[in-house]
Order: sequence, then C-alpha cells, then structure tokens
Amino acid sequence: MKRALFIFGTRPEAIKMAPLVREFRKYPAEFEAIVCVTAQHREMLDRFLDFFEIVPDFDLNIMEPDQSLFDITSRAVKGLEEVVNRFAPDIIFVQGDTTTAFAGALSGYYTGVTVGHIEAGLRSGDKHAPYPEEMNRVLIGHLADYHFAPTERARDNLAREGITGNVYVVGNTVIDALLLCLDTIRSHGDERYAEFFDFIDFSRKILLVTGHRRESFGGPFQNICNALKEISVQLEDVEIVYPVHLNPQVKKPAMAVLKDIENIHLIDPLDYPHLVWLMEKSYLILTDSGGIQEEAPTLGKPVLVMREVTERTEGIAAYTAELVGTDPARIVARVSTLLGDRDEYGKMARAENPYGDGRSCERITRIMREML
Repeated sequence: MKRALFIFGTRPEAIKMAPLVREFRKYPAEFEAIVCVTAQHREMLDRFLDFFEIVPDFDLNIMEPDQSLFDITSRAVKGLEEVVNRFAPDIIFVQGDTTTAFAGALSGYYTGVTVGHIEAGLRSGDKHAPYPEEMNRVLIGHLADYHFAPTERARDNLAREGITGNVYVVGNTVIDALLLCLDTIRSHGDERYAEFFDFIDFSRKILLVTGHRRESFGGPFQNICNALKEISVQLEDVEIVYPVHLNPQVKKPAMAVLKDIENIHLIDPLDYPHLVWLMEKSYLILTDSGGIQEEAPTLGKPVLVMREVTERTEGIAAYTAELVGTDPARIVARVSTLLGDRDEYGKMARAENPYGDGRSCERITRIMREML
C-alpha cells in the first residue's frame, strides 16, 4: 500500500483537493490517503471540510491574527517537517499556488518525498501579480515530480521552463467539486437556499462580487469599492451581493465605502453550496478569484476579472471572462454594457468552459495507480 499525503490550508485548496482525496479513498487496498491542513485560513477552511466530510488527520493550526508571509511560511514548513517524518508518505500532493502549497512542496523536497502538483503550469508572467502566488507556483513547478496541468496552455508554460517529464493534462479539479456541489444543492431543494438569501430581490439582476487579492490591497481595492458604489447608483435595477473576505485589509475599506447602500449587500463569507447556489442565480460575476474564473463558465455566467493580469488566460481566450483591471470607469462601463447588450452578454454566457469536464480526479488517480 502506498501512502499519499494531501497538504492544504485555505478554502480554495480545500475545494480543489477534497474531491481528489475522496477519489483516492475509493482504493483503500492501494492507498492510505492522509490529510494535513495548515489552517492558513482557519474559519473559511473548516466550512469546506465539513461540506466534503473530511476530517484532517493532522491540523497544524498555524493561523494567527495579522500573520505575515514570513509567519505562514516558517510555521508551515516547521510543522510539516514533523508530519512528513511521522507519516513517511510515498507522495505528497499540493494544490495551486498558496504559501501552504509552496511549504508542502518544499517539505517534500527537503525529505526526499515525491511531490505531485495539482493545477500545475499556471503563469501570469509577472512575479508580482498575483503576489505571492505567481512565484509560489513557479517554485513549486521546479520542486514537483508530477505535474497535473489543467489545460494544454498550462502544459506549454511548463515546457517553456524546461519541465517536460511527468506532465499530464487532466482538467481542473474545481469542476469536479462544482458538479458534486450542484448535486448536493439539487438534493436539498431550492427553498432551503432561497430562504437563506431572503434579503435579496431576485427580480433584479444579481451582481455577485468577490475580491481579496493581496496585490489589490490599498489603492486598487479602494478603486474596486468605488466602482461598485458607482454601479449601485447608475444601475438601479441591480442587486450587488458581496461576501466580504475576513482579512482586515479587505473588510475595513469595503465597509467604509459600501455599507448602508440599499442595493449593496455586504455579507459574511459563504460556505461552498451557498456560494455555488448564489453563483447560479447571479447574472454577472465580478471577481479577482482564480477559482470563480474556472467555475462560472460551467454555470453560464460571464466573469469580469478585476485584476491587471490573470494566470487563467484560457478563460480570456475563450471569452468566458474578461480582464477589466481595477480602474473604476472601465469596470462600470463593462458592467453597463453586459447588462444592456443581450448579444454581448450571450457571447460570454454561451462560451465553452476550457477548464474541464468534472473527471480530473479520476484521471489523476488512475495515473498515480499506474505510476506508484
């Protein structure tokens, strides 16, 4: 039996790793699948673990108030040293580009354990945006032994860096998670979720907003908030719903600019099924999130990406998403166009999702059953 250690610490990682853990556990005679969470994000992580019914075998619980990247990195690496030495895995899986993922890959390298990188090969080409994620994924790419790229373009990015061995195009595991979640939502029934969001007027067009990127802190995020305020004034037939990230660098300016505006709802972060249900009911999504850029096309929802660059370039090319930056005038103009021009909206809403078909976890597991 091979030992597989899955390391993650944030909500996006949990969404994308949980269905893979479940897939590996379908083969108990071949794999012992163990989960270690760093809890880089404590509260938001726990909600997603509960949804996917995953109880961590190791919980480093590293989160502290006002933690810096130095804090997260040092505590994660030191905590993982003990876990890896104790569990002695045959392979470590990390996902994406978080500081936890980098620490997990580094711990595998330091201990001589094989590392598998889920969602390998994403690149923006700018080491400062997204920050620190771009450099995290570049470094992980050169530490990992197996590379599970979501798209052909991601594989090409790896090849340009000289990474050509054990690279597999498998799609993105977030689509697996999304489809599992949609099944759960439909089994629960619409009423349960409609009641939770009874403060929203669904006769209006719903604009779902998420925003929390570190590189947007300060002026760029202030611009995003100003754009949302202007949209709420100019476009009266909209409801803006913004689940506000708990980071004070996000929450404080969002509350200062957007609180008490009638058609803007600032709410607490949502668990995964409520977020997916709200995505499905939304007309348009404004985000700086990577995962939502991947999920929304499956639901037929156009995405405006409030960042200067994105590593999810496949969505831009497929026109499921559009990069609008953080300039308020540009954001307001594109929202106005998409809400007023049915043809333009339809081009984005009907575009094919380039990120997969919901069988990524099955492909990864099959490959590892053959290779380990």
